Amino acid sequence: MALLDIDRNLTQKSYYSASAKRETEFAALQGDVTCDVIVVGAGLAGLSTAIELADRGFKVVVLEAQQVGWGASGRNGGQAIHGLACEQTTIEGQLGLEASRSIWNMTLESLDIIKQRCQRFQIDCDWQDGFLGVAVNDRKAAALKAWGEHMVKHYDFPLRWLDRADLDTLINSPRYHGGVYDPRSGHLHPLKYSLGLARAAVSLGVQIFENSAVNRIERGTQNTVHTARGWVRAKHVVLAGNVYLQELVPVLAHRIMPVGTYIVATEPLAPGVADQLIPSHAAVCDTNFVLDYFRTTSDQRLLYGGRVSYSTATPRNLSQSIEKRLLKTFPQLGGVKMAYAWGGFVDITMNRAPDFGRLDQRTGDARDAGIYYLQGFSGHGVALTGLAGRVVAEAINGDAGRFDTFARLRHRSFPGGTWLRTPALVLGMAYYRLKDLL
Repeated sequence: MALLDIDRNLTQKSYYSASAKRETEFAALQGDVTCDVIVVGAGLAGLSTAIELADRGFKVVVLEAQQVGWGASGRNGGQAIHGLACEQTTIEGQLGLEASRSIWNMTLESLDIIKQRCQRFQIDCDWQDGFLGVAVNDRKAAALKAWGEHMVKHYDFPLRWLDRADLDTLINSPRYHGGVYDPRSGHLHPLKYSLGLARAAVSLGVQIFENSAVNRIERGTQNTVHTARGWVRAKHVVLAGNVYLQELVPVLAHRIMPVGTYIVATEPLAPGVADQLIPSHAAVCDTNFVLDYFRTTSDQRLLYGGRVSYSTATPRNLSQSIEKRLLKTFPQLGGVKMAYAWGGFVDITMNRAPDFGRLDQRTGDARDAGIYYLQGFSGHGVALTGLAGRVVAEAINGDAGRFDTFARLRHRSFPGGTWLRTPALVLGMAYYRLKDLL
């Protein structure tokens, strides 16, 4: 079954789709259009790019194969968190401490971008301040505390350390042995935010075409992007479709993998129960390699993610299996019904660092110099996509300094080639699951 077909099945019982109204439908592309920049993908990365470019005076067209926010942008856990999915020491090892500090500070800027856009464009996306990172045993708690101390010492980033006794003030769970609290990060309703960004982009003059899958890119000094019923021509193209562009741009496909992530949402909890579970109202995530993440919602539900698939196959008994993990964290919720269960695919890189660049850097063809790509957010895309849109817009506008800092990051291909990389990743992740358990 194709990735898009799997995704259509996964999204049918999404809490986000049920609680966010699509007020606008955008027509499919018909005929030919000329603009300054073509953005492929109307998710968080593509829409953020369009807004940043429009603010700089560019005429922008966005092409979306499905609907605005249809992919991971409208179905994720909604956690907007500092940093990258990889350890900051990974960046230090490649680029040095100074560049690593620059990237870290840019990830904090990405949190500010969300808040600024919500205020500027009056986007009501249920934003809630606060993030709590937690450890499931004493060894992991010691490692988390050491990480927090490293961030304070080398990055001037204040984190509040909480030992096991102190955690009770922020989360009512017997499972965790320590944690760090960051008031600057937080969580939101990702589909409401995506739809709000689309309205914002249109207000700035951006043209959005839905149901307009790109089937071919004709490269040159003026790039032409073709769909089934038309084409768009522009000097610059930004590829922001992530895992859904693998067949379109094979040279990038081996650098990311689609990973299924799955979430449930409970029925509305009794008055006061959500406040008792997470008094801080923070987004919560553990430090396991195969992790659990959860938060409460504005309508008093618990949203809980705790399963992944590295084979693109949806886990059996999805709702029941996540419910078991949920009850391990909050045993007091026994008997509460799961109202929604859904999933989607995120794009991961081998080292979990984001993969930004120009296509000519991958092909050596100078004609491709106007084609940029943004991929590999590895689960940190809610916040990081906003920054990605900003730095690629800066590069197109003539200042590529910050974009090139990310582009300098080295990325390896997933092992195994076209046929064996998925089985190889499944085996690798089985090892990490066992390591988490032990």
